[in-house]
Amino acid sequence: MKYIAHGNSAMDRTIVTGKGQVVIPGKLRRKFGIKKGTHVCVYERDGAIAIKPITDDYIRNMSGMAGTNGRLLKALIEGKAKEREP
Repeated sequence: MKYIAHGNSAMDRTIVTGKGQVVIPGKLRRKFGIKKGTHVCVYERDGAIAIKPITDDYIRNMSGMAGTNGRLLKALIEGKAKEREP
């Protein structure tokens, strides 16, 4: 079911389970590269709940912020690779 919010942008409706889980609509998962096992940050912004996927692109874009000369980026990429191992 679609709703209109914040001007003309459409929103999808989902239901929260007893465990606090929600389903992110497929269109948004594809748009933001969210796949099974993708980690996300959940935070409050401007009185709303926001979800930010922690994808490889996000990690690359954030490189240099911590001033570790790439060591942190390398550790994060290695960690992501280990998560993907069977």
